[in-house]
Amino acid sequence: MKIKMKVWVLLLVLSSVLCVSADGLYEMNSVSGCSDTDGEDVLILDDEVVWYADFNKQKGVDSLPAFADHPHWQEGMYEEAVANQQICRQNLKVARSAMKDFPKELDAPDSVEIYTIVNVEIGVQNTLICHVTGFYPAPVNVTWSKNTKKVVEGTSITVPLSNKDDSFSQTSKLDFVPKGGDLYACTVEHVALTQPVTKIYEVEDIESILGPAIFCGVGLTVGVLGVAAGVYLFIRGRK
Repeated sequence: MKIKMKVWVLLLVLSSVLCVSADGLYEMNSVSGCSDTDGEDVLILDDEVVWYADFNKQKGVDSLPAFADHPHWQEGMYEEAVANQQICRQNLKVARSAMKDFPKELDAPDSVEIYTIVNVEIGVQNTLICHVTGFYPAPVNVTWSKNTKKVVEGTSITVPLSNKDDSFSQTSKLDFVPKGGDLYACTVEHVALTQPVTKIYEVEDIESILGPAIFCGVGLTVGVLGVAAGVYLFIRGRK
């Protein structure tokens, strides 16, 4: 099992609570972390982020869907997250000083995958997922392109989530409308990579799908008509 020296890059505090309801058992995790230049404070319910602090926009973000109940306990959470960042950075200085002789560890992503969120239909809006996992430290940088041209509109990326082996996972999304022949790519950059990793998704041309089907359909129709004509001529010949 790989041991990560988080104090060199960031300091994480993980708390976990098991919740029981009439529907079953749920696990709620709270992750608070910081580095010299960045920080995060995330609330996770069963591996889904339900709230996080956006320190750039200076507000808390409710990630629950619109139809879900939005609990009132989120009030004051952003202010608490800001206070936690100050404490975290003080602890980071102490930890870095105590462990200054440890070498820096870098792990490149061990998996980069690109796929759609639902089955593709030409002309119907869909979402491309670029999932990166197994890297250390966080974060990764993900950029999108369409037919080699960079795309910014419709893109988003999650905060890094810690894996069981102390590496990280991160997911970027791109909203798009599939058109036959288009090539989409997600490019991943990380401090441990000597060069970026790029994964390609090609929207299959609908003509290449329908062509063989139409050909087979025409062939079947001609074959059926040929058999019918043969039977008709055979019967007339018997008369």
